[in-house]
Amino acid sequence: MDPNASPSNSGTEGKVQGSGSGLALFVIASCQLMVVLDITIVNIALPHIQTALNFSTESLSWVVNAYTLAFGGLLLLGGRTGDILGRKRVFIFGVLLFGLASLLGGLAQNEGQLMAARALQGVGGAIASPTSLALITTTFREGPARNRAFGVFAGVSAAGGAIGLLAGGILVEWLDWRWVLFVNVPIAIVIAVLAAKVLRESERHPGHFDFAGALLSTLGMVSLVYGFIRASQEGWRDPVTLGSFGAAVVLLTLFILNERRSPQPITPLHMFADRNRAGTYGIMLMLACAIFGMFFFLTLFVQIVLGFSPIQAGLAFLPVSAVIAVGAAITARLLPKFGPKPFMVTGALSSAAGLAWLTQTDVDSTYLGSILGPMLLFALGMGLQFVSLTLMALSNVTDRESGAASGLLNTMQQVGGSLGLSILVTVYGTASRNEAKQQIPEFLSTAGPVQKAFFQRTGQLPKPWGDQVLTSGISAAFVVASLFTLVGALIALFVIQVRPSDLARLQGNHKPAADRT
Repeated sequence: MDPNASPSNSGTEGKVQGSGSGLALFVIASCQLMVVLDITIVNIALPHIQTALNFSTESLSWVVNAYTLAFGGLLLLGGRTGDILGRKRVFIFGVLLFGLASLLGGLAQNEGQLMAARALQGVGGAIASPTSLALITTTFREGPARNRAFGVFAGVSAAGGAIGLLAGGILVEWLDWRWVLFVNVPIAIVIAVLAAKVLRESERHPGHFDFAGALLSTLGMVSLVYGFIRASQEGWRDPVTLGSFGAAVVLLTLFILNERRSPQPITPLHMFADRNRAGTYGIMLMLACAIFGMFFFLTLFVQIVLGFSPIQAGLAFLPVSAVIAVGAAITARLLPKFGPKPFMVTGALSSAAGLAWLTQTDVDSTYLGSILGPMLLFALGMGLQFVSLTLMALSNVTDRESGAASGLLNTMQQVGGSLGLSILVTVYGTASRNEAKQQIPEFLSTAGPVQKAFFQRTGQLPKPWGDQVLTSGISAAFVVASLFTLVGALIALFVIQVRPSDLARLQGNHKPAADRT
């Protein structure tokens, strides 16, 4: 037998085909769109949330991080839950929990209530998202059909961010910022009803839940991210900052030790034994570090500096979705011929170039002259990478571990997003404070009484001095973001190796293990 053969192929006779598979893919992709879209649909409302609930710029990032940390920290447990209890029922539960948390978030009256609701949303997403990805492996046969399904899934995952900004802009401008959360409620109900009708229940695999691993990983990542956020506000020598980093080291070390000793760990460490899969996880981590920061800072820039309304800001990001979709479609079509590596390398370099271009952003930048071009270059890179990364991460994985493998890929995306955003916010905070030190004396010497009163009341510099501080911090953040994607390109170039069996699997010519001798 071929040692690279995947036992999952032995059950291909149970895969759904035809119109039924198309409806199943619609349900699965709709769930992923809802979960991914929620990360950025809230971004467009951030300035309004900041005003309504009195967030600072640094603490505002926790509106994003509360969701992504719970999401990323519990994805592995969510994937494992689907493997053990059955993916269909777990999928439906996660979708409904996500809808309930969205309702609570829309009703929030203060920072604490919104943070708690966003974290609960992350729990629902962590249950539904890896289960939905694993359902593709048990619904579609390996080869062209599964490639197309993964192409749709990856395209939705990548484009969902930009779609969320447009949807958020419409909801904020026409209704209220709370509707960026309320909108998930009817969508979740429809997805759950359709899932109950069209999805097949997967085989339940015996096992137990690694709650200790889930707790340690989540607390470890929260401590690490909080350390960076705290450093941006209080400095690197602050005792709480140092304590957070120390706690993160201890907790994450205990997590690794727990995973090595657990008979059924939440993170199967042997997944990293395959260099292609390990490299894929590393690339996804680096890409996510950059994606979240790009959307976060550009959303603030176009609304605060360029003066775009929420709906104008959403429309400004719409071309990103189109380019991502084109890149994903091209990749899905050409992957069987060329393999994933060329698309990983080219995509990472394209994203790095786009972010490097954005480092030139300043108060005189315009949308058409300075923002649109680098955004599209970055978007093309995302479209080329997401399909390749998804296929490579789940290549040669058994049905039994498809939930864990998909959960681990999603974990890298969400944890990378939280960690990357916290690092970029720290860079932003340091650069903007340094710029403020230069702007404040000029402001005090030229500002009128009204502007000075505003500064004394809020501690924030008004226009145009405040715009200079904001853009200086954003430009510095994009420098680091471009380095993240460059590291991803180096991983793709030197770690990823496409084997003949990988190409055969993409072309649908890889025979089931049970048929081979």
